[in-house]
Amino acid sequence: MLQVYLVRHGETQWNAERRIQGQSDSPLTAKGEQQAWQVAERARTLGITHIIASDLGRTQQTARIIAEACGCDIILDPRLRELDMGVLEKRHVDSLTEQEEGWRRTLVNGTEDGRIPEGESMQELSVRVQAALADCLKLPAGSRPLLVSHGIALGCLVSTILGLPAYAERRLRLRNCSISRIDYQESPWLASGWVVEMAGDISHLDAPALDELQR
Repeated sequence: MLQVYLVRHGETQWNAERRIQGQSDSPLTAKGEQQAWQVAERARTLGITHIIASDLGRTQQTARIIAEACGCDIILDPRLRELDMGVLEKRHVDSLTEQEEGWRRTLVNGTEDGRIPEGESMQELSVRVQAALADCLKLPAGSRPLLVSHGIALGCLVSTILGLPAYAERRLRLRNCSISRIDYQESPWLASGWVVEMAGDISHLDAPALDELQR
């Protein structure tokens, strides 16, 4: 059985400001760095052998802290990047026009062909994150990788493992520096292949991690 851990990056400046990040970037806040150290302390106990991270700055910052705790090198994989949010990247959520908010909502309300102009569809996101996960099966026997990625990307990955379409209504909240685990296994009582063991755990954090749209 292969165990793969999934970590969302720590809180960023734009998370705190309620700005749309997508594949644009902003640095971790002091709280985000603290969250990264706390998830790193937990990761230290998990026998992590590989750390694979999105190549965006906020995930690299988070991964470096986890790598220091685990004594691992970091492998960067652009397939783990966040959903491309197109023309809405860098915008404050409260500044969106009615039309722009409608574009954004298509990514969370189950619209099959939802897409922000110049951005990515959920199906396109799903294809690349699933490919990144599949490559974990090529790691040496006994490996235990940890992937550092983003809220929508990881939510899409976990949801599709559960059998939902990539564009399904978004109902899984993965807060900053939450940890999830998926296993590749065979069981008489579960479907063969990837299964979800844990999703969105923040018990290692000493203060609630807020989703950027809940502030």
